[in-house]
Amino acid sequence: MSSPQQDAPTANYSTASGLADKGAGSKSGRSILKMEGAATRTVITSTSSSTDNFATSTLACDRHFFRTASGLLVFAEIVFGLLVWMLIAGTEYFRVSAFGWVMFVAILYWVLTVIFLIIYLTTAYNRIPQVPWTTVGLFFNSSATVMYVVAAAVDAASISHAIKGRHNYTCWVASTFFAFLVTLCYAGSTYLSFKSWRSRDEEQ
Repeated sequence: MSSPQQDAPTANYSTASGLADKGAGSKSGRSILKMEGAATRTVITSTSSSTDNFATSTLACDRHFFRTASGLLVFAEIVFGLLVWMLIAGTEYFRVSAFGWVMFVAILYWVLTVIFLIIYLTTAYNRIPQVPWTTVGLFFNSSATVMYVVAAAVDAASISHAIKGRHNYTCWVASTFFAFLVTLCYAGSTYLSFKSWRSRDEEQ
């Protein structure tokens, strides 16, 4: 049997070791928390940077485009061009071969104009500076004007194949009217494109 004097050092040693273990445990706990906090800060930083990169890579939207003269003309070209080929498509136009040319011109330039509208609205031209957009716009609008002049003349000449007062006659007259309106719109766009092209040429 051990005496109380012999047991006392053992008790003190166990108490000290317990305190040491608690101190070591608290220190390790603090280090773990610090490591977790650092990891959390690292994850948040990487997430925010990836979000910023994604926001930078998205295309912008030019909401003021339709307030400009070019935007209004493009909008009118799309609406009137749609009416030209829809009015013809709703009739028996296949009986008159000349309407095939009118449909080809109207649908082709309607689709191309919609594509140009998307490019203007998303300002995609700023991301492809290698393309001479002023020259492309001038060529497109001038070719559309010439092609629509011919298409409108063919449309007007083909009205005589329809009986006055019937469905075909009414639709063909209306399509001819809108074809000439589209021609005027493309002529206006050609003028604006020429001014833009000339001003850029003078700057260079």
